[in-house]
Amino acid sequence: MKHHETLPLTPVVRGEGSWLITEDGRRLLDGISSWWVNLFGHCNPRINAALRDQLDRLEHVLLAGFTHPPVVELSERLAALTEGVLGHAFYASDGASATEIALKMSFHAWRNQGFPQKDRFLCLEGSYHGETVGALAVTDVPLFRDAYAPLVRQADTVPSPDARRAMPGETAADVARRAADALEARLKAENGRIAALILEPLVQGAAGMAMYDPEYLRLARALCDRYQAHLICDEIAVGFGRTGTFFAHEQAGIRPDLLCLSKGISGGYLPLSVVLCREEIFRAFYDADTRKGFLHSHSYTGNPLACRAALATLDIFEEDDVLAANRKRAELLGRLLEEAFSSHTAVRHLRQRGMIAAFDVEGAAEDFSRRFFAAALDAGALLRPIGNTVYFMPPYIMNEPELRALVAVAAAALDRALT
Repeated sequence: MKHHETLPLTPVVRGEGSWLITEDGRRLLDGISSWWVNLFGHCNPRINAALRDQLDRLEHVLLAGFTHPPVVELSERLAALTEGVLGHAFYASDGASATEIALKMSFHAWRNQGFPQKDRFLCLEGSYHGETVGALAVTDVPLFRDAYAPLVRQADTVPSPDARRAMPGETAADVARRAADALEARLKAENGRIAALILEPLVQGAAGMAMYDPEYLRLARALCDRYQAHLICDEIAVGFGRTGTFFAHEQAGIRPDLLCLSKGISGGYLPLSVVLCREEIFRAFYDADTRKGFLHSHSYTGNPLACRAALATLDIFEEDDVLAANRKRAELLGRLLEEAFSSHTAVRHLRQRGMIAAFDVEGAAEDFSRRFFAAALDAGALLRPIGNTVYFMPPYIMNEPELRALVAVAAAALDRALT
């Protein structure tokens, strides 16, 4: 709040597609999908219509001993998107809750199966999986983690396969294999105590959009199988088409044991998250003894309105062949960024994975992110760097003139922030 004395809050009163309209009538291009959630823009007519229809049917009912059509249909459709491999769904409200559910589910499943010693977790260096106390255990971002360290049972970290760590002559796949070797050494050293490895597939968001080769996911899957640890894929930010495939892990030809989804699942309309799991994990809890049941609850679990928003979001993916359209959109975005920034003296590691693009700024001042953010707002766009990393995660409806305008704003904001 102290920062708002010099950078006041921006009052937004309306949204239209890729645009946010402020109280004084200014229009801002939403270049980050309002923290990666508004996949199909603001006030999408089809999602609006689905919610209006649901409002006249059922707004909420507890999901303890009850059920309702939207949550049943959503569960079935999500399972089908994993080819039935992840056929069970547990709902919550946000990404951090999904992380906590996955961690608890992994530990408790192992205990029910006779492996109580499996009580440790591994995460990647620079990982981000939420800021609740449980999720902080697998979040390796000092700003968030250190303030609450006395409350947290910290997981062990393993090297990130971040392609920016490539040594001279190395490819991104080489970095991935080197990181996987370190993962294997840690799994071997822990001697059967690891319950799960949790990771963000292909792109580590809060680490500065650290992108890595799918080879790491392939190797991690094999290692988790070999050493009997669950693989948890946190696709809260990278799922729902953001990396080019519907789920990011599909680019490695694997399936995790637990899959965390949130953010774009409801098209940016209502809080919703879900953890999908394999049959083997579900079976570990299938018992008349309540103590062996999965012990987690949430008042708004599987809220009908949120589920209808998610169903409308899935409908748009199917009806508009969004993944194919995004390939063209991503190609255009990459070309525009290459033209604008590839020769900029301060820009390093210009990179892209589907509808996520980013670059690092060399020699940036400590307050660079706030300076860039303010300059972009003045020029008409919402772009919010992570440290010295400028990134783009636009909604899937952004057209060519809007993408060109977004890149132009970013170029102007960069020069202004560096002066």
